[in-house]
Amino acid sequence: MGPAAQDDAPIWATSASWPYHRRVLIPPPWLIAIALVLGLVVLLPARRLHLAGWSGRSIGIYTLFLWLLAFAVAVRPGVTRFLIPILIVAYIAPFVAGPERIARMARRGRPGPPPPPPIKNVTPPSERVDGGPSSQA
Repeated sequence: MGPAAQDDAPIWATSASWPYHRRVLIPPPWLIAIALVLGLVVLLPARRLHLAGWSGRSIGIYTLFLWLLAFAVAVRPGVTRFLIPILIVAYIAPFVAGPERIARMARRGRPGPPPPPPIKNVTPPSERVDGGPSSQA
């Protein structure tokens, strides 16, 4: 490296304290810690939805939505007035409603299989045990 190359290099690249010649984009450790803790906290209602019989895709979408809301509240305190009520309702809903009620709400939009037809009584009236017209005589 000649004298001209040293003049063109940024100050931080020429100092001995920087191990790399380029900046590495790594988020701060406190941000990673917040993301991991929120991820673990969000898994609590997700487990409740799993017990209620929700599909994996629905649980994944719910978990991602809840994690993004919680992360936005943790990182940007200015949006808390708007997001905290939504976050509280979305987080507490699986605990307040029972698993069968949540499963029923999830099934409401999808049509299920048709109910089975009623069973036909094909026994002739003369052989009925329930007291048909021929057993009265």
